[in-house]
Amino acid sequence: MSGPITVVVVDGHTLTRYGLVGLVSADAEITVVGECGHGAEAPAQIAAAHPDVVVLDVLLPDIDGLQLARELRDRYPALGIVVLTADNQDDVLFRALESGASAFVAKTAPNAELLGAIRHAAVAASSFTATGLAQALARRGRTGGKALTLSPREREVLALLARGRSVPSIAGEMYVSVSTAKTYVARLYEKLGATNRANAIMTALRLGLITTELPAIA
Repeated sequence: MSGPITVVVVDGHTLTRYGLVGLVSADAEITVVGECGHGAEAPAQIAAAHPDVVVLDVLLPDIDGLQLARELRDRYPALGIVVLTADNQDDVLFRALESGASAFVAKTAPNAELLGAIRHAAVAASSFTATGLAQALARRGRTGGKALTLSPREREVLALLARGRSVPSIAGEMYVSVSTAKTYVARLYEKLGATNRANAIMTALRLGLITTELPAIA
């Protein structure tokens, strides 16, 4: 990516928002191009500024931040979306994953983690990263299940999904077209009875098709 990463900050707490803007602006490789305190203001800010990444709080004063994340993902497939939360519970993490967010960061996380999440979101908007994701998946997957057999190709797709790879990334790593990769993913979802990545991974964990020792998501 040439030039600085451009960011819009959306947070309803004025002091927190100013702190975020100051933190992000202090990084020479990142530039804040907009900020607002209400979710309803975010679409206009993003449409005007065309940022690479939006950093938004889960708890906005006027809208569910994760619902906003979903709407932004549907409207801007290439937009990096970093979700901030003071509630670092597993269910919030999984909702962030299912919303199409690029990263999930606790407000108590070190500054470097937020800056790293912004960089990740800028270059891999369609993949997901979160500290503690593997452990959360393991906790969610601790139930028994029936046996299910996957083909070697389906296991490869599942492993790549568990590593947070996007469909284009899966296509590249498997040396197939994006259309073929989409077909593989759709077939895997159908076999697992899943509707999205989170469902597929949790079902695979329950059925013992992948281990709880998931690798770190790059």
